[in-house]
Amino acid sequence: MRFDLLTIFPEFFAGPFDFGIIKRARQQGIIEIVVHDLRSFTFDKHHIVDDRPFGGGDGMVMKPEPIFRAVESLLGEDPARADQKRAGVILLSPQGRMFNQAEARRFADEYSRMILICGRYEGVDERVAEHLITDEISIGDYVLTGGEIPAMAMVDAVTRLLPNALGSETSAVHDSFSKNLLDYPHYTRPAEFRGWQVPEVLISGHHGEVAKWRRRAALVKTLEARPDLIEKADLTDDERRWLDKIIRESC
Repeated sequence: MRFDLLTIFPEFFAGPFDFGIIKRARQQGIIEIVVHDLRSFTFDKHHIVDDRPFGGGDGMVMKPEPIFRAVESLLGEDPARADQKRAGVILLSPQGRMFNQAEARRFADEYSRMILICGRYEGVDERVAEHLITDEISIGDYVLTGGEIPAMAMVDAVTRLLPNALGSETSAVHDSFSKNLLDYPHYTRPAEFRGWQVPEVLISGHHGEVAKWRRRAALVKTLEARPDLIEKADLTDDERRWLDKIIRESC
C-alpha cells in the first residue's frame, strides 16, 4: 500500500510515522508513505494555495488548481482510468462520510494506493469533491484545524489491517469495532494490585471459559459505552436474551 499525503504543511508529518507498527511496516515494504507539499504545485511566485470565498464570508478556501495538479501528477489526467482503479483519492473533510473500522477494512481491501488530501482553512473548493475524489471522509463530529491529524489516523488504521503488518494475524480481528463490539478488558501481571484482583477465570487455564468470559465482557462494555453498536453486532439469540436480562435488572 502506498500513501500519498497532500498538505501545505509537510513538516507536520515529521516523526509520527517513525514509531511502532507504522515504522516496521515501512521498513518491511508493506507500506510506503510519501508527503507532497501542495505549494510546489502552484505556478505563481508567492505559491498561493487559497483565496477568498465567492459570495463573501469569513476565512479562506483552498484553491482547486494545486490539488488537481498534484493528484494528476501522481495518477495521470484521469484518476478513474482503468489501470488506476486500485487508487483511492480521499478528501479529509468535516462534510465527509464517517470513518470507522468498516471503512478502514474497505480501504485496505480495495485500494493499493491512497492519496489523502489534507484540507485547511474554511474548506476546499467544492469542485475537488465533485470531480476529483473517490471518497470524502471525516473522522468525527468535531472540528480540527486541518486534515493532517485525520490523515495520520487513517494511515494507522488502514496499515493495521494489511497482511503481515501486525505481529499476530488475529490481533486486528479482535480489535474494538472489528465486529461492532468494543474489545474485552485486558489484564496482566501482577494478579493482585492494590487489592484489586484479576478475574479468576483468566488464570484458571480453562480456555473455553476464558473465551466465554471475554465475549460476555465485551458485550457488557459495549452495552455500557456504545449501546448504538449492539444492534449492528452479530449476536446469538442466547446473547441477546442475556443482554435483555442485564438491561432489565439494571432498570
